[in-house]
Amino acid sequence: MPAKETPLGKLISFEGAEGSGKSTQIARLAKRLAKHKHDVLSVREPGGTEIGEQVRNIIVHNSSGDEMCAETELLLFAAARAQLVREVIAPALLKGTIVLSDRFMDSSTVYQGIARNLAADPVSMINTFAVGEVMPALTVVLDVPPSVSKKRIRQRASDVPDRMERENIDFFTKVRNGYLLLAKSLPDRIVVIKGTLSELEIEREIWKVVKKTIA
Repeated sequence: MPAKETPLGKLISFEGAEGSGKSTQIARLAKRLAKHKHDVLSVREPGGTEIGEQVRNIIVHNSSGDEMCAETELLLFAAARAQLVREVIAPALLKGTIVLSDRFMDSSTVYQGIARNLAADPVSMINTFAVGEVMPALTVVLDVPPSVSKKRIRQRASDVPDRMERENIDFFTKVRNGYLLLAKSLPDRIVVIKGTLSELEIEREIWKVVKKTIA
């Protein structure tokens, strides 16, 4: 994004382990924002562009995906994110749109940096290179215990678990702890909300912080 162009909209990212309820709450928030006459756009990572969706298929569904090394995974996520930012998110922000993103750069910090044990400095550098100057105004972390994540995944009867969903409980524990650690280090941007509350209670808690962000 050119330095002279100041974003008018807001990017709000949603984070959390698989089964935390991000998709449900993004849909609820989008509906509420639209009701309040805001232009809103929902995107997901990886994906949201033709290139990004192809990358998503490689990361999530490729039959050889279980052999993918952590470095490759990080770079593929970054590539999809870079395309999404420049093709979709940045233009939308310049139009004043509120963009709701199902995952953003914090996912790489936690999943590849913490859970997959990659060094923090290269992960941070790659993240920064991918997103440029586009940063979330607010990040909502939906926090659920690993046992709850695994249970919710099993209850998705219509879906075959993807690569991330097939990870063991120790991996899910690292992810959860990583998000909580990150939230403590960035309290001005990241808000943690208990993901085991009812859907309506979570929606209300999210709306409280979103109202302050978009005011």
